[in-house]
Amino acid sequence: MSSSNSVEVGSDPYQVAQTIALMALGRRAKSSGELFKLLKSRGIVEEVANAVLFRLAERGFVNDHEFARYWSESRQRTKKVSKRIIGGELRSKGISPEIIERITGDISDDEEFANAMTFAERKARAVSSLSPEVAYRRMYGALSRRGFSSPVVSRVLAELGITRN
Repeated sequence: MSSSNSVEVGSDPYQVAQTIALMALGRRAKSSGELFKLLKSRGIVEEVANAVLFRLAERGFVNDHEFARYWSESRQRTKKVSKRIIGGELRSKGISPEIIERITGDISDDEEFANAMTFAERKARAVSSLSPEVAYRRMYGALSRRGFSSPVVSRVLAELGITRN
């Protein structure tokens, strides 16, 4: 008698944990922190979870630095979010502060500005028919929600000619 969310009584806990982790990795790459949370939620004891994660890392299935680099590149390319947002997302996925610092530190100010500009150019079409004050407010808010700093947002809006009046 087993369900998909419980561990079978009498089965090898290490093997069960490894199967859960490998199935999760089959869907998409995951950080060790995400896998650890998943294993704990499925009833795997901490020492078994750590042993499985160590073995998976040893075999190259789990690499937090590579995961973080891929996540950062993907989010910049598809969502045009700032390094501040990327850092927060990586933190929530259990990536260590050292790796986050290294990954977000690799994002230059020029890349950050280019991401903000690309997003703003797309968004500008949607606000072009609004009054300047409303367009400015909406653009400023949209860029801020993407995590871009005030100086970057102000520079982007100035380059696009979007002003308050």
